[in-house]
Amino acid sequence: MSESTTPKRTEQRATGGERVADWADGRLGIYGISRKYLRKVFPDHWSFLLGEICLYTFIILIITGIYLTLFFHPSMNEVDYHGSYLPLNGVRMSEAYASTLDISFDVRGGLLIRQIHHWAALIFVAAMLVHMMRHFFTGSFRKPRELNWVFGWLLLVLALFEGLLGYSLPDDLLSGTGLRFVEGALLSIPVVGTYLSFFLFGGEFPGDDIVARFYSIHVLLLPGIMAALVVTHLILVVYHKHTQFPGPGKTERNVVGAPFFPVYLAKAGGFFFLVFGVVTVIAAIAAINPVWSYGPYRADQVSTGAQPDWYLGFAEGLVRVMPGWEITLWGHTLALGVFIPFIVFPLILLMIGVYPFIEAWITGDHREHHLLDRPRNRPVRTGLGVAWLTVFFVALIGGGNDIWATRFHLSLNAVTWFVRVALFAGPVIAFVVTRRICLGLQRRDHDKVLHGRETGRIRRLPHGEFVEVHEPLEQGELYRLTQHEQPIPLEALPDTDEHGVRRRVRRAERLRVALSQWMYGDRAQIPKPRPMVDAGVQGEEQAPASTTRKPPTAGSSAPRT
Repeated sequence: MSESTTPKRTEQRATGGERVADWADGRLGIYGISRKYLRKVFPDHWSFLLGEICLYTFIILIITGIYLTLFFHPSMNEVDYHGSYLPLNGVRMSEAYASTLDISFDVRGGLLIRQIHHWAALIFVAAMLVHMMRHFFTGSFRKPRELNWVFGWLLLVLALFEGLLGYSLPDDLLSGTGLRFVEGALLSIPVVGTYLSFFLFGGEFPGDDIVARFYSIHVLLLPGIMAALVVTHLILVVYHKHTQFPGPGKTERNVVGAPFFPVYLAKAGGFFFLVFGVVTVIAAIAAINPVWSYGPYRADQVSTGAQPDWYLGFAEGLVRVMPGWEITLWGHTLALGVFIPFIVFPLILLMIGVYPFIEAWITGDHREHHLLDRPRNRPVRTGLGVAWLTVFFVALIGGGNDIWATRFHLSLNAVTWFVRVALFAGPVIAFVVTRRICLGLQRRDHDKVLHGRETGRIRRLPHGEFVEVHEPLEQGELYRLTQHEQPIPLEALPDTDEHGVRRRVRRAERLRVALSQWMYGDRAQIPKPRPMVDAGVQGEEQAPASTTRKPPTAGSSAPRT
């Protein structure tokens, strides 16, 4: 017999999981995508956890919200309550309020889920605000992340209205008082205010449809938009690569950190359960929004000490401290005491949303930036951010002026007038103080670079003088303190061109030059030193590179750093 030419099968038969993986990879290209993105590097810094808290609390809101929708009845049809909460037995109320009581007292775990949902909403908005301020102060909104900044800003704005809709659904006396506030704001709009109120409430306030309408928007429309923005936001974070704080080995062209899989994924998974656990503990020990204490909403009653959730307190504060001005035009009364705060409220939010584009216009810098700024190295930007936060928190105090007055035994008028004055003086003082603090920190870094770190050891020189011994900084520390760029302010174009003809300069260009001088002029930053290290001695100051170049003019398009 001749020898068989059939080759022997030496390979082991693939397992079922491998066959499924091969099948999926052949049709979806999962292996290539995973190989590219699972090894993507993420920098390691505690401030990056703020974004994760936003994401995880959003997931908690979705999970708990789905559970609550199984038992909540978004109807304003009136029923007689007969449930476990005896003080309200036999009281006439809406089905929405009755189902909220049932969730709180009759559904197993319902009260805990309600508390988790509400606390997660408060933490979600707080984390987004802090996360956005971290991006603002470090300048991570610069190219190519302007669009991602807008997406994050939209998420914050949508979260404010999503929270308003959420705590209005139970139809208790507190949420009804908040809806009365919304109705007053709508009615203050000239010409169309009454029509908007009529269409929103389905007739005269409170109407019969508002809870059902809010419910649809709260559980379908806004969460869908926010989920799409979150996914897009994360995709852009991966696409643009993560920003990082400056340090040795970190440049605009690389990312220093740990790979997404398995290091970062393991940390993220553990942090999710940590956030979920902390929110659950807070919800279990700190009760919030006890709707059974307020009772059902009645249009002729107002709950004592009514306060919105913290993130909308500044909007109510603007109304509370505004004088009750009214004017009559063509037989129509315009309530300026409500209409002006109604206009100022979105303007405050818009100011922080459009800032990246304003700064890009002033600097004319169109390069990509992946290294973050230290807030002290941008004194004017940092001062503007603190001033914005000052407006926010002062108005928040105004939103609880009655609580401040009663708890601290103060005059309500005194608290109101304090907020009125602080809304104008507070941001200016905050800006000046913050700017001076940043300049002081820059001077300290300047001295450390030139003379080294203070050791606390005192030495007496031969001629009797006592001096403190300084030790040289490490090279990594020197790089961290001196790697930043200092923009050169614009210079105004000369009044005449090279032919002696008078030049026409637009007002926008004049404004741009003035803002550039204000933000990056000699009084807005300390010149960056360049240390000269010789034989272990850290000493003489050299002129910074930025001062040896010709300042750009308003029409220049070259980078100015």
